[in-house]
Amino acid sequence: MIAFLQQRLPLYAEVMRLHRPIGIYLLLWPTLWAVWLASNGKPDATIVLIFILGVVFMRSAGCVINDWADRHFDGHVTRTKDRPIASGRLPAREALYLFVFLLACSALLLPFLNLQTFFWSFGALALASLYPFMKRLMYLPQFVLGAAFSWAIPMAFVAQNHNPDLICWLLYAANLIWTVAYDTQYAMADRADDLKIGIKSTAILFGRFDLVIISLLQGLFILLLALIGYLQHFGFIWAITLGICGGLFVWQYRHCQDREAHHCTESFLHNHKVGIVIFLGLILSLLFK
Repeated sequence: MIAFLQQRLPLYAEVMRLHRPIGIYLLLWPTLWAVWLASNGKPDATIVLIFILGVVFMRSAGCVINDWADRHFDGHVTRTKDRPIASGRLPAREALYLFVFLLACSALLLPFLNLQTFFWSFGALALASLYPFMKRLMYLPQFVLGAAFSWAIPMAFVAQNHNPDLICWLLYAANLIWTVAYDTQYAMADRADDLKIGIKSTAILFGRFDLVIISLLQGLFILLLALIGYLQHFGFIWAITLGICGGLFVWQYRHCQDREAHHCTESFLHNHKVGIVIFLGLILSLLFK
């Protein structure tokens, strides 16, 4: 058993993308925004820990089921051809067992939260399981990903006995829009391969207007956050925060203007900084509210 685990654990970590934690970060920051907003800046440490663990487990599960669903496609894409399932290093059935195990780990966190959060968790499961198959059916799979990546926001409100209100849904909409923007940047790097194998994405749908539409989505994201700040009576700190985010988006636009694959990927990764800036700005805005 020990020898088996020594052989398999590196493969499991790879298919879970633990060596590339950007997905964890992009899921974690909006979750923490919601945890802090719902608690008016004073979250319980247990709630914070539970949601951090939930993010790690669910993002990892999402990567596994995504690679399982794409196992017949990833081998034809330069960036993904060496992934464990696509390359045959990890059997597809074993990947499904890992997916179920990660879901079970997430479920073990739910007894520490209220019953209402338990019912909301089914939405997270449905969206995480649905997303990998949407890229075969529609040119807007990024919207499904955005819905999945944003589902922790109402859950964070519910877990703290706070019914999802206007602020919650504005934050949900803002994060969904932001997700579509940065995942389109990510999809731009694979656009040539995706066109060959028939995979759909917003990068293909937007075509030559990709950067313009991404900029419009990012602008709408900032406007929704500004509205949240207005309703929450945030001051100049929030305005400075959103100004910095705007500057980061301008950098992203300029950096991937040539649409080179590695530049698009770097612009996508750059969104980690946007998440951090908003989180820090939110903490300070709540503190000095």
